[in-house]
Amino acid sequence: MDKQLRIIISGGGTGGHIFPAISIANAIKAKRPDTKILFVGALGRMEMTRVPAAGYEIKGLPICGFDRKHLFKNIIVLAKILRSEYLAKKIVRSFRPMAAVGVGGYASGPTLNVCAAEGIPCIIQEQNSYAGVTNKMLAKKVDKICVAYDGMERFFPKEKIVMTGNPVRQNVLQTNVTKEEARKAFGLDPSKKTILLIGGSLGARTINESVLQHLDIVEQSGVQFIWQTGKYYNAAIQEQMSHHRPLPMLKVTDFISDMGTAYKAADLVISRAGASSISEFCLIGKPVVLVPSPNVAEDHQTKNAMALVNKDAAVYVKDADAPATLLKRALEIVGDDGKLQSLSTNIRKLGLKDSANAIADIVINLALGQKA
Repeated sequence: MDKQLRIIISGGGTGGHIFPAISIANAIKAKRPDTKILFVGALGRMEMTRVPAAGYEIKGLPICGFDRKHLFKNIIVLAKILRSEYLAKKIVRSFRPMAAVGVGGYASGPTLNVCAAEGIPCIIQEQNSYAGVTNKMLAKKVDKICVAYDGMERFFPKEKIVMTGNPVRQNVLQTNVTKEEARKAFGLDPSKKTILLIGGSLGARTINESVLQHLDIVEQSGVQFIWQTGKYYNAAIQEQMSHHRPLPMLKVTDFISDMGTAYKAADLVISRAGASSISEFCLIGKPVVLVPSPNVAEDHQTKNAMALVNKDAAVYVKDADAPATLLKRALEIVGDDGKLQSLSTNIRKLGLKDSANAIADIVINLALGQKA
């Protein structure tokens, strides 16, 4: 009888780290239902609620990133890192994992450092086309590095790299509703062209402003919009909208839980360029206008976006230009069926299926002491 596996999965901070981590956990459990999985995240970050909601136990570390603007505050950061290393060691020695997975984010650093030092097989999963600082630091210590873009030997030892793609949320791929049914679910006209605006799991100020500044264009466009504002911005936006005449063609919501239905309703998506979102667009062949966030390390979202734009698989609008140009550009594209079809065809070519299963196989094999 196969022995029970014990796996640690560490990282988080944003949905772009958390969704793949949960997908990997689900794939491991599907293959080996008796596996014990423990997540390790950063206290105060969204993984501390999202992971338990997905049915998994999580331990939190008091870790945070360096403050590049206020250097004196980094004394506290260093103390938190040392505390996190100590706690990670206690967690690892108590749980006794047979393998560890790092998905990026603050918590994965101390967790995988401890696991590697204890001789526990480790893998990291790098979602972006430009590797994150934590993953670059861990690369020499881990056994396998799962990536989603070509050319990652710029950052990692070539012999450790496995092209797996990024795991995505299952409800994105398993949507059986028609486009018309999806639009009706949002209270929209099933026959009209529809644009979906999403700013990532936390929302995006620039995308929100691009709509708020042009409600007259929205009203006169003849197009429908589903607008996920993000919970942080929603109250202020609803207040502003209350002073405007009703716009039945504009569905405003703080968060969309059923993203599969939202994607199905849309002819075109406007989005940040997070790696997980891009992987979803590739797998479903969804035309997209990407507005990379300028507030991320090494400007990796722009690099993610350009990897698609250079293959005519997406349209790029610079964050600084978006309030003035984004809505008009999107309306031009959604009105051009040839352009929509071309974008859909080209982005679908970049999708890598079964990423979570591929990574799960590597983790299981490493945990069993087999060649991954």
